[in-house]
Amino acid sequence: MIFNQLKKMALPNAARKLLLGVKSSFSLFQTTANAEYRYLSSVSNPKGLLSLEKEEENKVAGHKNVVPLECRFVYPEFLPDPRLDHRNSLREKLERMDMMNRRNHIDIPEFYVGSVLAVSSSNPHAPEKVTRFVGICIQRGGCGLRAFFIIRNVVDHQGVEMFYEMYSPVIQKIEVLRLEKRLDNELLYLRDALPEYSTFPLDMEPEYLPEGSAIPVNPIKVKLKPRPWLERWERQELKGVQDLGLPKRFYERAAAVAKPWEKYDLMAEYRESIPAEEQEEIFAEVYSQLHQLEVTRKIMKRKRTFVKPKKMG
Repeated sequence: MIFNQLKKMALPNAARKLLLGVKSSFSLFQTTANAEYRYLSSVSNPKGLLSLEKEEENKVAGHKNVVPLECRFVYPEFLPDPRLDHRNSLREKLERMDMMNRRNHIDIPEFYVGSVLAVSSSNPHAPEKVTRFVGICIQRGGCGLRAFFIIRNVVDHQGVEMFYEMYSPVIQKIEVLRLEKRLDNELLYLRDALPEYSTFPLDMEPEYLPEGSAIPVNPIKVKLKPRPWLERWERQELKGVQDLGLPKRFYERAAAVAKPWEKYDLMAEYRESIPAEEQEEIFAEVYSQLHQLEVTRKIMKRKRTFVKPKKMG
């Protein structure tokens, strides 16, 4: 329309030549654009792309809602270090990828402080190049690839503790012989307890729990040996220890140095924890793979326990 109106106007020859050149270039551009648009529209439908994006968003949204709350207790090592000077989102994401790759090669089962474990690790000085140690988990901590746990046992009347990095390539197998919890988050006081509370046979057979049952909490209270101790246990709020039987002055001193207001310090709790929203995002990222590994482990466990009957006669 614009080019037809310009033709009717009285224009110099130079302007008419310029107009014809612009018209030819515009027509060529329009033809090429229409062809490319038809090609793109035949290959990828914009409506289809939008629907796929909506489906992915719905999947992610539904996936976040499916993540159970106990993940933060079963897999605490996936939560990053809450200290701000140690935070790095890229490093944390790469560590989670490495942790998942390691879990694809070795089965890291669910366990807690108080569970009895058997850990097989490579040892070049052992006759079979593998060392297997059985003990009770007395501490579990660390974040990411620095996650660790300590197990303790009394061997030949001597207390022995083994420190393991959970994602170390040295570990070949982790078995849970008795899955249970204790009344305290750490059992370091077993170092000062009587030996029978930390003694487990090296050939201990695994104790299986019914599938879907709750994790039992062992209410046992251990008895400590007489002082001296490695720590001032009377100054810690321990639930799994019997009466210490100390003179009154020890408890008075413990009450004097106690800080009962710290448990009401919301800012301290904020600095020492990861927000719930961020925890949901982290576990939504890894839960599908963890769940698939758990399902595969259960299937393989059933295959190992099933014995095909032999035909008699």
